[in-house]
Amino acid sequence: MSNLRTTLRSTGVAVRAVLVMTLLLGVVYPLVVTGIGQVAFPWQSNGSVITENGKAVGSSLLGQSFSDEKGNPLPQYFQPRPSAGGYDPTASGGSNLGPSNPELVKQIEQRRAEVAAFNGVAPSQVPADALTASSSGLDSQISPAYALLQVRRVAEARDMREDDVRAIVESHIQGPDLGFLGEERVNVLELNLALDAASGASR
Repeated sequence: MSNLRTTLRSTGVAVRAVLVMTLLLGVVYPLVVTGIGQVAFPWQSNGSVITENGKAVGSSLLGQSFSDEKGNPLPQYFQPRPSAGGYDPTASGGSNLGPSNPELVKQIEQRRAEVAAFNGVAPSQVPADALTASSSGLDSQISPAYALLQVRRVAEARDMREDDVRAIVESHIQGPDLGFLGEERVNVLELNLALDAASGASR
C-alpha cells in the first residue's frame, strides 16, 4: 500500500510538472517572445515583406525569379543567383552535388555560357555566385560584381544611361553586418524595385 501511495504521489508530481512546463514553454514563452518581436522588430517578425502600392511583392529574405512565363530571364531586370528549388520556398535547399560531381560541373559550365551570352561579356568575367545556387536555393542577394556585370544589359533593355543604372546599383550595395561579418551584397528585389521607380515601370 505504501508503494502504491508513493507511485501515485510521484505520478501526480510528474503530471503537474508536465502541465506547468507545457504552460510555461508552450504558451507563455512563445507569447512573450512573439510580443517582444512585434514591438521591437515588427518588420522582421512579419517576414520582412516588401510592398509596392500596398501590395506585397516579396520578402527581402527570399530570392525570386525575374523571368517570363516560359522561364526566360527578363533582360530589364537584374537576375538573382540560380535556385536548386526553382525559387519555391517549400522546396528550399541546395543541389547537394559535390564540387567534383560531373553533373554539377556541367551545370556550372552551361550557366557560365548562358550568363556570359545574356550579358554580353566574356565567360571569364562571370562571378561564382552567378553559377552556383546557395545552400537555401533562395538567396535574395548577389555580389556587387554580379550586379555590376548586369548593368549594361539592364540599361539597354530599359533605355537608360549605364551611369544611371550603375549609380542605383552602387546605392544598394550593403556592407558586411556590423562592419565585419559577411561580405558586401546587393538585394535583387530591392534593386529591381528601385529601377522600376526610376524608370516609371512596374512588374
